[in-house]
Amino acid sequence: MSGKKERNKERREKRLQEISLLRTLPYSDHQRWWSKETIAVVTGANRGIGFEIARQLAGHGLTVVLTSRDTSVGIEAAKVIQEMGFNVDVHQLDILDSESILAFIDWIKQKYGGVDILVSNAGVNYNLGYDNSVEFARRVIETNYYGTKNMIKAMIPVMRPSAVGARIVNVSSRLGRLNGRRNRIQDANLREKLTNLETLSEELIDRTVSSFLQQVEDETWQSGGWPQTFTDYSVSKLAVSAYTRLLAKELSDRPQGEKIYVNCYCPGWVKTAMTGWQGNISPEVAADTGVWLALLSDQAITGKFFAERREINF
Repeated sequence: MSGKKERNKERREKRLQEISLLRTLPYSDHQRWWSKETIAVVTGANRGIGFEIARQLAGHGLTVVLTSRDTSVGIEAAKVIQEMGFNVDVHQLDILDSESILAFIDWIKQKYGGVDILVSNAGVNYNLGYDNSVEFARRVIETNYYGTKNMIKAMIPVMRPSAVGARIVNVSSRLGRLNGRRNRIQDANLREKLTNLETLSEELIDRTVSSFLQQVEDETWQSGGWPQTFTDYSVSKLAVSAYTRLLAKELSDRPQGEKIYVNCYCPGWVKTAMTGWQGNISPEVAADTGVWLALLSDQAITGKFFAERREINF
């Protein structure tokens, strides 16, 4: 291993140790704006990072709604957290199914009246190791980007007004960074348009992912200048991150008392089923930044991208 790689590894390990320590520190009374009446929804929470985010939020005293495509699997996951003495509810949700989303929204309104926190974790990835197949690219894009976006749009009307503001946390990835040094879109003009908030639009994001999918269909994507590592997943998370910034801008004009703060984060390469258990970070550590963002008392933070509790560039 080169000296630079060794130093980077040491820095990263030190930061993960710091996060593990931070996780042991309790929130002070003046930091705790939430209570058991605070409702947090976590999508795709029956396993992996989503389950751990749900467990940690419930452990901090919130009421968590754990969602799962498979009802029975969700119920079993919720039981594990409930047996710890925490407040966890469960409901079926498939973010690819508009009827499932509407049924969930109706249930939330009837049972809780609204929601304070949404953690958009549900997502898929079909590549492992050094694979870079785009066989399931359409499903990856539809789930990770369109499904996430459709769920957020459905949830915004039921997010409850409060002095501290509602929160949306989107699970994204460094693989989708626009200006990463290695795994990025090669078209500098497109990168600039997606980076600049003046030119960024939902239409531009949709057009970008549609262009990628068309090239996949035409079998020309490899020469299209797309990210070369887990290409379909990277493009889907690029879209999630871009939509996070756009949504934060669109919601910034809401009056005080009706604010919604939106951020995204990269959990890292996590040892879960999605990575074939090949990751180098535990779900407990991977969930930390998402939980931290959901519970932030600093209301000025919105439209940002984080990793390991630190802001990074999109």
